[in-house]
Amino acid sequence: MKNTTNIKLPLTEIEKAYLRKHKIKIANILDFAPDELEVLLNATNERAKEIYALAEFQTVPSIGIKFAEDLVFLGYYSLKELKQKDGAQLTDEYEQKKGYWVDPCVEDQFRLVVNFANTHDMQKKWWDFTEERKKFRAEKGYPKTRPQKAWFDR
Repeated sequence: MKNTTNIKLPLTEIEKAYLRKHKIKIANILDFAPDELEVLLNATNERAKEIYALAEFQTVPSIGIKFAEDLVFLGYYSLKELKQKDGAQLTDEYEQKKGYWVDPCVEDQFRLVVNFANTHDMQKKWWDFTEERKKFRAEKGYPKTRPQKAWFDR
């Protein structure tokens, strides 16, 4: 598993205080199940799931907090939930929900996360999926419902 010392979490000051109180480092968040985090952080179940998910998603090589937040934005809270997903479809869903189309490398990240959820291959990075994405999009294109506005024009 990825070195968890680089995990970034958008914790409140109160959540940080609870971690200190229980002598838990951010690097050790994944040692606790979401229901345990709920109690330790005096958080809602939803918030505990979110914190756990943000940490877990960052165990994927080359995935940081921003993309982890994007996965939670789509409603995913574990790598297990992403096992049967498709990176291109996740991209299409993400663009619809955001209301604009995104940088193509975002699709590479979705493809990486799905691959990692299925293989736990620590060697692959998001850019290893660029050629696969280019080939797929050249053959299949994008949905007709793809937003017209680009991420850089929003």
